[in-house]
Amino acid sequence: MLEKMVQWPWLQQAQQALEAHPGAYSVVVLALLLLAAWLANYVTRRILLRGLKRMLRMLPAEQGGGRRDLKVIPRLANVVPAVVIAAGIVLVPGLPPGLVHFIAGACQAWVVLTVALAASHALDLFNAIYERRPDARDKPIKGYLQVVKIVVFVLAGLSIVATLAGVKLLHLLTGLGAATAVLMLIFQDTILSLVASVQISGDGRVRIGDWIEMPSQNADGDVIDIALHTITVQNWDKTITTFPTRKLVTESFKNWRGMQESGGRRIKRPLLLDQHSVGFLDDDALARLERFGLLDDYLAGKREELAQWNAQVAQAHPEEVNARRMTNLGTFRAYVERYLRSHPGINQGMTLMVRQLAPTPQGLPLELYCFTASVAWVQYEAVQADVFDHLLAILPEFGLRVFQQSSDAMLMALRERAAS
Repeated sequence: MLEKMVQWPWLQQAQQALEAHPGAYSVVVLALLLLAAWLANYVTRRILLRGLKRMLRMLPAEQGGGRRDLKVIPRLANVVPAVVIAAGIVLVPGLPPGLVHFIAGACQAWVVLTVALAASHALDLFNAIYERRPDARDKPIKGYLQVVKIVVFVLAGLSIVATLAGVKLLHLLTGLGAATAVLMLIFQDTILSLVASVQISGDGRVRIGDWIEMPSQNADGDVIDIALHTITVQNWDKTITTFPTRKLVTESFKNWRGMQESGGRRIKRPLLLDQHSVGFLDDDALARLERFGLLDDYLAGKREELAQWNAQVAQAHPEEVNARRMTNLGTFRAYVERYLRSHPGINQGMTLMVRQLAPTPQGLPLELYCFTASVAWVQYEAVQADVFDHLLAILPEFGLRVFQQSSDAMLMALRERAAS
């Protein structure tokens, strides 16, 4: 089209009229070239790309009320004027051959860069569409798309260098063979991160939304992004921690997804009892404990068991010291177990036990091991507090005391009382 424009009669007449001014005709042709580039860009943006934009808005990523900025459209529109200028610059008379070659090469380089940027935005749009799928959290593809972006930009950069240097891309790639070791060193983190991303996506060890705990990276919270090079975690204090993806392969971490999917969150906490308060139950104490409905079956079964045992032992050793008797600690342990089995906030389908641990200088630990029916943090803490509130309050009914390290407050109170 540009060659036909140069052959137009009025343009030839203008060339003859401007023979006295050698550079004027070149300016006229250059202005016509820029006008043609502008018209091509206008037609592309107003007609062709507007229709393409309407088609892209019909994709799932654009439905649901949220309009996504389709950056691919304006990027592609910049290709057309560059192509027009690259094809028509050779028709402008009077320009030095070196300048013509440079402008044509710069336009080709611009086209390559524009296509690469458009491809990058297209990959972002594809990732946005993919993330709307229900299984996107389990199989994220963001890391793979970032690898594709790197390949696209590397090829685009090599193509631009080859175009501006006036050599073929294949020759440039052949010359880079000697620099492979250097490139491997430069992209070492990228290669390691790519391998880690493949492993993470393959075995599903970490997914978006998982609660992970990684003390070495100061990460303790929900995973909000899985990229090629980095994992982003929002900690419980709302700070953001970012660490390399390969750390999930080379270092240990804890994923709480199993707890969240199991339907129960563990309570594993001891009551520290004063060992001096442990003793046998006499008739009065047993009469008091018969008021507890949760202990009906326990007390009845225990009495029968002890009666049979003591009847056999009494024949040979009638002394009371040889008889078995119920203790307040054993009865309290039975009460705690039955209380947990009747609590609506405790998951009855998972492990539940009340066990006695080895004595310590801080007292005798009576540990509760069970799981709440809700894994939510707030509900978990509420159930746990409710259980221990009740047990601490009911403990004196069994003649037991909680161990608590004493301070000098009692001594000071005694001294003040004595002084008064």
